[in-house]
Amino acid sequence: MEKTKKEKNELWEWIKALVIAFAIALIIRYVFFTPIVVDGESMMPTLKNGDRMIVNKIGYKIGEPDRFDIVVFHAPEGKDYIKRVIGLPGDHIEYKDDQLYINGEPIDEPYLDEYKSQITEGTLTQDFTLEEIDPNLEVVPEGYVFVMGDNRRYSKDSRHIGVVSLDEIIGNTSVVFWPLSEMKIVD
Repeated sequence: MEKTKKEKNELWEWIKALVIAFAIALIIRYVFFTPIVVDGESMMPTLKNGDRMIVNKIGYKIGEPDRFDIVVFHAPEGKDYIKRVIGLPGDHIEYKDDQLYINGEPIDEPYLDEYKSQITEGTLTQDFTLEEIDPNLEVVPEGYVFVMGDNRRYSKDSRHIGVVSLDEIIGNTSVVFWPLSEMKIVD
């Protein structure tokens, strides 16, 4: 009789431990970090279609995006997009001759060097100004960011969907964890 009670008590302790572990895993998954799969080629060559990444969901709850962060956000089509932050609130954005200008100052984009070196005709990024994209904007409004994919010729980004509200950003990502042969931290 005593042995059965001890076995029941041990089983109950195991069940409690498993329930607690499962609850902790759920909290981490839904509150702090979440996996995401890159869908498409808009971030090539930085990210490839099918790359699996970890999204940090808490970073922007206590801070705001930095220029060139790779962010995941809810797009108007009901999908989640992965893009790079180019313009911050108050920034005037312009591209001219494949050069990014923010507030009139040229800004280097070293993550595009590999792609630019492969182009034989034209430019990677077509010329535009923020006003040409949205005549109502001179600068990126407060509470919004301007995002673009690294594969500028084939990216649906702020040039098409407009500026992105900070409220729509799920988090930032910089860790590719799958496939194992491609595991890396991206800039």
